[in-house]
This record gives sequence, structure tokens and C-alpha cells, in this order.
Amino acid sequence: MGNYKYCCCFTRRFTSSKADPPDDVREAFEVYAEGNAVMSPEQLLLFLGKWQGDDVATVAEAERIVDRIREMRHRHHLVKIFRPILWLDDFYQYLFSGELNHALRSEVHQDMTAPLSHYYIYTGHNSYLTGNQLNSDSSDVPIIDALQRGVRVIELDLWPNSKKDDIDVLHGWTLTTPVSLIKCLRSIKEYAFKASPYPVIITLEDHLTSDLQAKVAEMVIQTFGDMLYYPESETVMEFPSPECLKRKIILSTKPPRECLESKSQITKDGGSQKRMEPAEEDSWGNEVTDFKSELKYGGKENSQKQDDEGSNVDEVRNDDDDGNDDDDDSKVQQNAAPEYKNLITIKAGKPKGHLIHALQADTGKVKRLSLSEQQLEKLAASHGTDIVRFTQKNMLRIYPKGTRVTSSNYNPLLGWMHGAQMVALNMQGYGRSLWLMHGFYRANGGCGYIKKPDFLIKSEPYGEVFDPKRILPVKKILKVKIYVGDGWFMDFKRTYFDKCSPPDFYARVGIAGVPADCIMKETSTIEDEWTPAWSKEFAFPLTVPELALLRIEVHEYDISAKDDFGGQTCLPVSELKPGIRCVPLCNRKGIQYKSVRLLMEFIFT
Repeated sequence: MGNYKYCCCFTRRFTSSKADPPDDVREAFEVYAEGNAVMSPEQLLLFLGKWQGDDVATVAEAERIVDRIREMRHRHHLVKIFRPILWLDDFYQYLFSGELNHALRSEVHQDMTAPLSHYYIYTGHNSYLTGNQLNSDSSDVPIIDALQRGVRVIELDLWPNSKKDDIDVLHGWTLTTPVSLIKCLRSIKEYAFKASPYPVIITLEDHLTSDLQAKVAEMVIQTFGDMLYYPESETVMEFPSPECLKRKIILSTKPPRECLESKSQITKDGGSQKRMEPAEEDSWGNEVTDFKSELKYGGKENSQKQDDEGSNVDEVRNDDDDGNDDDDDSKVQQNAAPEYKNLITIKAGKPKGHLIHALQADTGKVKRLSLSEQQLEKLAASHGTDIVRFTQKNMLRIYPKGTRVTSSNYNPLLGWMHGAQMVALNMQGYGRSLWLMHGFYRANGGCGYIKKPDFLIKSEPYGEVFDPKRILPVKKILKVKIYVGDGWFMDFKRTYFDKCSPPDFYARVGIAGVPADCIMKETSTIEDEWTPAWSKEFAFPLTVPELALLRIEVHEYDISAKDDFGGQTCLPVSELKPGIRCVPLCNRKGIQYKSVRLLMEFIFT
């Protein structure tokens, strides 16, 4: 492993060590190899079926695994001479392979023929921004990045250019630089279906005059052609399904209107009336337990907060922090460019006055409603079931409050547990909230659409709907065992974590979900090891496993400074494969490391 300078006076030498297979791995090998030194493909098949719970595995698949492992260990030429077999080290390498033994299902397996309102949709906020909300550049690059990750909802803010003869995309009333609309549309067309064949929704925040709206319609039609879907009738009784909209582009926006010039602009020196929101990842103290406290919106703390603010939820007005004035009135529609208006599939609307009125669904048509994170919190405090009932047929979009100028994010779980389909986050606002979203949308093959649980789609007996504040009995217990970690020595410089010795790793494992399920636990710290072996088991009782995410973080303990980050991932509990599995870790931006991974076991009871 090399030498480390210590106090610039002498050298400490650490020998390289490789973690031996954990006891459970040895036991499994001995049982299914029937006491022999090697395991045959037929014996591996028994292990896959009984220990790993894979009832559909075949002998051919087991033989492919054996062949691939031997190839990875540079023994492929031996297959032609000897019958394919696995030694203990080969078996261990198979279990520790992210390619062959991943923890999640990789295929689209949910019903995709229900209306769009029955799905959570991977949604971005201000998708064109490269950085903060105040003075960063607008570009098509973050749009491309989002689409390649699987994001299905792209937001564009439309403004007249300086000559008033074309359309720019930028964050209005700020110092953000513009990017042309046509450049964004062409990039969307090129990358829309690289990661998923299911529809891409473009939400437009429109600040245009009617002549420019007509120009937008012309651009959209010419760019997308047959890829563009729009309804034949102005009144949509039910949204189409993701399946019938495969490889289609659809538009969602408020009814068109004249560009408003009434809002105050930010001065050239960057001054703003809004206070700055601290960065989400200022410290590692912002843990998942903080999310838990945020979700206790129905308790005494929230009631006291409302009293202090002098706000009753029935009096919450539709003040829009994000400039998304989705006012749906007849005067607006009279100013609409007809070509533009006819292209809108998901019409956005927001009534004037009290927000609770927005939840009164129109039986004659479906619509999209936009709420800020603050408005959602206030409505959820006493009208949670009304939100759930609204989202059974209609679309609900949640967006970050306007003070998040650093592009930080909020906890998306509050929106998801109320059935909100479009919980929009800043994709450049790296931190734990975005890690949750990355993990959530790994479900259903990573296609960007996840079927909502039945309890958020269907009414209960006597017409009741799911109450997010209701405390439910434990439905399932997830047992998680974290055996060993590996790969840091390959992906990091030798002195990255500590200049004087190998790293001291510990792992944090927990659940993000409904408030009753949220918890975070921790292993011991393994000192001076690049390949830490924890062999620690945790049990997590789950009341709503359908919305639970398994959170995993690895840190390097530092006695004199902030602990170093060593990797993270979030996994949807409903998608976890039982058995001993490889769990690759990601960096802060959610990009998977080449080598860093954990060996874990998952058991459901």
C-alpha cells in the first residue's frame, strides 16, 4: 500500500490488504457447492433461486455468469479446456460485481397504460441554468445533461430578446445570460429519447406577446414535426398514457397572454429584495433526520409557526415566488395566439384568491396546478387529503421557493406522499435532496415515469382517500447488512483522505420516506483500511415501503476537521432485489464511481 510521511520526521509503512470473503459468503458457497472446493453452474443456479430469490434464472444464465467471471479473472481460455466452475474467490467476485449482481431491477416492469396523472414524472426546474438563479449562464448543456440522466420534464422560461423580434430563454428579472429558444428546442429533439422512450414534457413559463407566441408555435412545429403531440380538443377529460405517448414531445403551460412588465427588476449590481438561501450542503449536519422534522407539518410546531406568521391555510393566496403566474381567465385567452394555444396538451391554471379553491377539481376537464414548496407545506397542514384527491386525476407541480437563489433544493418526499406528479428540483443543486430524487427515479428501469402506489390513485371505501398524516402499522421490515467496501484505492489518490495513513471509513445507512419511517444509523469506523469490513446489520420497520428510499453514505473520519465524503447512493426499497448484492456508490453529483462499491445483503420480512 506504500509509505506515508508522518510529522515530516519519519515514515509509516502500511501493507496492502485485501478483504477476505465475509462469513455469509463463505457459508453460501459451502452450502451450494455441497462442501466441494468449486461450484458448478447448476449449483450456482440453486443459489440464485433460493438465496437470491431469483426464480426465473436459467442454467444458461448461470453458465453466462461463470463464463463472464472467468473472463474477468483472465481465465477465459480455460473454459475451452475444463468445465466451467467457480472457486470461492470467483464466487466472491461475482457477488461484488455491479455488472452481474446489481441490487435493483433494470427493466421497465410497471403498467404504462394508465393516464399521466397516475405517475411520478422526473421533473427539472429552470432546466437551462448552469448554476445559481441570479447571475449564472443559460445554456442548452444542462438540458442535455438532464435528458441523458432520464429527466422527462424540462422547464423553459420564454422572454422577448433585446430587439423584441425573437425568443430568449433565461430567468427573468435576474442577471442570467440568455440562450436562444431554437437552440434549446433542437437539443431537446436530439437528446429527448436517449435515456428513455417515454414522453418528454416541456413546461413553458411564457412572458411573450401574441406575435412571439405565434413564432414559438412555428418553431415548435418545425423542430419536432411528427414528434409533437397535441390534443384534438381544447377540453381534455383524461390525460393520455406514457405508453401511447412514447417518443412524443408535449407542451404544458398556462393559457397564453401578453408579456407582463410590472414586476420589479434586479439592479445591475445584483441587488435583490429576496434574502439568500444558504447552500444545502454547507455541512454534513443536514442529515435525513432533518427531513423527518420537516415532514411533521401536522404537529404542534407547524401550528405554532402558522400562528406566528398570522396565516391560516384557508387564507393562503397564490403569490408565486417563481414568477409562474398561471392565471386562467377569459381575457388572457382572448389575447392568445391560436396556433400556440392549440399545441398545449397539459394546461396550467391557478385561480385568483385562496389556494384551497385550486384543489376543487373541474369534473369537465383535467388540468395542471403549480405550487411553491411553501404553499404545499401550508396546504398540507390541514388539507392533505384534498391534495391527494386532486392528484388522482389532475397534475400537480411543485417548484422551489424563490429565495433559493443558490439553486439549493427542498425535500421532495412531501410532494410525492401527496401524489404530486411533477416535483421539480434544480438539477445543478447537488445535495441530499437531489440524491433522493436520483434514487427515486432509479425505479422502473430508470425510464423517468414511476406508477404511483394504488393508495394515491384509488379512493378507499366510503370515498375516503389516503391521509399522509395518518400513522400506519408496520407493513414490512427491511434488514440490511453492510459487509465490506472497496474501490477507493483505484478511484482516489493515495493521500486524498489522509496524508499520513490509509483512510478511516464509516458508513451511514437509513431510510427516507414518510415521517414514521425516517431514520439514520451508523457503523463503527474501520481505521487505516482502504477496504473496510464492517459486517454490520440494521433493521428498518417500514409503514409505507412504497415510498421508502434506502440512503447510504460513506465518510472518512477526521478528528481535526470535517469528515471527508467517500460516496453515496439512494435506492428505492420497492425495487431492491433480496440477497447478497453489489451496491455501486456515486459522487456528490450523482455520477457513479468507476470502482467504489459496497457488498450488502437485503432481507424482507
